[in-house]
Amino acid sequence: MNKVKRFSVAKVAAVFIRFSMRLKSSDSRPSAPLGSRILTSPDDIFKHNMWDHVQWTEEDKENARQKAEENSTVRLPLNEQGKFVTAACQYWDMFYEIHQDKFFKDRRWLFLEFPELLPSGERGQSTNMCHGHQQAAIQLCSASKLDTETGKHQRCNPIDHHRNTDTFNFQESCQQAAQGTNEAAVDDSVFPGQRASFRILEVGCGVGNSVFPIVNNIKETDSFLYCCDFSPRAIQLVKNHPDYDDSVCHAFVHDICDKMATFPFPPQSLDVILAVFVLSSIHPERLQDVVNHLSAYLKHGGVLLFRDYGRYDFSQLRFKKGRCLSENFYTRGDGTCVYFFTKEEVHDLFSKAGLEKIQNLEDRRLQVNRGKKVVMRRVWMQSKYRKPYPPSTS
Repeated sequence: MNKVKRFSVAKVAAVFIRFSMRLKSSDSRPSAPLGSRILTSPDDIFKHNMWDHVQWTEEDKENARQKAEENSTVRLPLNEQGKFVTAACQYWDMFYEIHQDKFFKDRRWLFLEFPELLPSGERGQSTNMCHGHQQAAIQLCSASKLDTETGKHQRCNPIDHHRNTDTFNFQESCQQAAQGTNEAAVDDSVFPGQRASFRILEVGCGVGNSVFPIVNNIKETDSFLYCCDFSPRAIQLVKNHPDYDDSVCHAFVHDICDKMATFPFPPQSLDVILAVFVLSSIHPERLQDVVNHLSAYLKHGGVLLFRDYGRYDFSQLRFKKGRCLSENFYTRGDGTCVYFFTKEEVHDLFSKAGLEKIQNLEDRRLQVNRGKKVVMRRVWMQSKYRKPYPPSTS
């Protein structure tokens, strides 16, 4: 474990400085507070919690590949893997029963990275507001227990915790929720948010850490937000939040892997779909069908915004043997799952769904635990894909 966590500070700093300014001319990260902190002196490495635009050497890549290969040599038996797909709703419901809405931090960086979340006339003002709140919003904790991008703890086990409780029937709740979404047939002429000129859907919204930053920015616009999660408990927590406003937001239980489940809005009615750290929780063999289905609900010209784990992220390399389900797909101690993407996989995923690339980049950062003098290499994917307009018939 120490080999994964600890690097020679001098070596990391030297390599980082050598490559920090060699950003590729294409797919370079847009200017934003979360992406503009460049390390220029080895003496400064512990002055901040995060450094941006980290370039890896071939040696770095090979070391990471070997670590991932090593921790995936022992896989869970096939007869034990099925429960992580069939019982995914229950695992996440248990998670939210334990942590409620106290676990994740609100993603106030959203409008800096994804200004497409607002109609074009509103984007400049929102970006300025986010910039002003940025320092207060970013509080990075020790990475040995907390994923600083998502807030996801790696070592909790809600199944063990739940053995001493009997307050909620998870399986029954999930089944009832799925039945409810299937029965919610959509009338194309009457649906929530039908009068809005700009519509957003967040899939896998959890307890609303993206929802409420969005809601608080769209109240004075002609926009409407839909948000869904397959955890009934998470959706109830969203609806109980003091900032929840059904005049601009509609939260509902929905399993995006269920081909028979219907959305409360018609196809080709969305301007934006937001998928932040949700597709990685789905088995890779199911991902293409999910994205194909979602893309059908985008308007022509609408965009899908994606942020998730990248291949050889620190959190992948720290998995122990026996947690791997399939190549680059793992289960955590709490039963939730995670996949680690490459740029090529992301592009194939969205382009096969008929979407065109706007942006597709690897966000490589150096995360620092200043108290323990430890540095960690983080890799996240950030992408934007647009649904093209049909060819002109004239």
